[in-house]
Amino acid sequence: MKRPLSSFFARRARVAKPLRGAAARRARRRRKEAGIALVMVMGAIAILTVMLAEFQDETSAELAAATGQRDGLQAEYMAKSAVNLARLLIASEPTLRKAIAPLFMMMKKTPPQLPVWEFSDRLLGAFNDEEASKDFARTAGIDVSLGKNLGMPGGRWELVIVDEDAKINANQGAQNIAAQMRLGREIMGLISPLQYSTLFEQRDGSGQFNDRLTVCQAIIDWSDPDEQGFNCDIAAMATAQASGIEDAWYQLLPNKPYRRKNAPYDSLEELHMVRGISEDFWATFVDPEPTNPKKRVMTVWGTGQVNVNSANAQTLLGVICSGAPEADICTNADQAATFLAGVTMARGVTMGAPLFGSTKDFINAMQGKGQLGPLLATLGMKPVAFKSPKDFENSITTESKVFSIYAVGIKKGYRRETRVSIHAVADFRNAPQLGATPTTGTQQQGTQQQPGTQQQGTTQQSTTTTSSSQDAITAAMQPSTGGQIVYYRVE
Repeated sequence: MKRPLSSFFARRARVAKPLRGAAARRARRRRKEAGIALVMVMGAIAILTVMLAEFQDETSAELAAATGQRDGLQAEYMAKSAVNLARLLIASEPTLRKAIAPLFMMMKKTPPQLPVWEFSDRLLGAFNDEEASKDFARTAGIDVSLGKNLGMPGGRWELVIVDEDAKINANQGAQNIAAQMRLGREIMGLISPLQYSTLFEQRDGSGQFNDRLTVCQAIIDWSDPDEQGFNCDIAAMATAQASGIEDAWYQLLPNKPYRRKNAPYDSLEELHMVRGISEDFWATFVDPEPTNPKKRVMTVWGTGQVNVNSANAQTLLGVICSGAPEADICTNADQAATFLAGVTMARGVTMGAPLFGSTKDFINAMQGKGQLGPLLATLGMKPVAFKSPKDFENSITTESKVFSIYAVGIKKGYRRETRVSIHAVADFRNAPQLGATPTTGTQQQGTQQQPGTQQQGTTQQSTTTTSSSQDAITAAMQPSTGGQIVYYRVE
């Protein structure tokens, strides 16, 4: 028998009656405990979320730092590889020169130094990334895939080799009086053209005027070891007359006074500390284009003689004016522009090949003789009459020995690149040729002990240790085929 619907609702109504007494208290306690548990769970979730976010940030930062250090180390060693390859390329130039010597012997000429450093990106492309290797293969006409241990996986390097002997060496002031006079004439020849007069008619940062003679004297006095002011006047230099005691200009500076160094320049940036070297002077006569070191005019490295085959046109003009200050190209802006245009055009035609086989060829060309002289004459340039051709010839050369190597290692990463730059200066003045056997102290001294003689064990061991130590020191001081590193900087 089915129960009526009214009885069902009546029974549900009795169940839904509010609790009273102990049952009500238990229900409230359970709801309170449930609320507290919910709050604790939400709080724990919030704390864990914060901890997880912090942990993720720290882990990401540490991973990025570790990845950056790894990529930076790999990029540094890529740049070091480029430096070593550049030294090998420069060291191989005498061997390449011997290969073309018979051709010049037929013309009764001495083979000039080949500027292999100007084509370093192509000649060393097989050791770079895939794109550079393909470029090298197209140029050389060989299949680089047949070689072993070639290429640069995961990165590449960029290389620029600069001939420091193509610049005016400011460190000649730290040498003898002859080198100081040569530097003084070169500086005056560089800054004497009339178009630069406005640079020396304005006040510097301290409110003082610095004429040409003052700036020239300041550059030389900074590095010379004495306290006598050098006289850059051409007439006074002929008799080696000093201009008196060096002034106290640096010690009277209002902010941070200092003294002259009276020692060789350590870097090119040190020129900023010399009196009269303003930003305008720097951009005009020192480093006109910072992104292109080949256009740099001055240096603090080098042999002192300027390579007329690799020097840029502005440097050549300064060198010529040092030997012929009254020449038309030094006093006439139009003649100077004609010379600059003629040298630039001639080098564009030869595409990097040396213009002059010897220093006499350069002097003849400036005098309107030889092969280049008539070409400059057709452009309207007047011949140059040197005061002393012999002394001028001693200030120039056609062979470079000191080179700056600018290498950049590039490591490719996820959405970024890590770049490390190295600037190294290598001196090849005493470097032996490739394949030459180094001479050690043992080979030089020979065996002094006579056959059949015997020594005590202690004495023999001591002699052997001393001899090996001397050999190690001698070997360390032996010139390297890759030149001697005189400056090294990692950025």
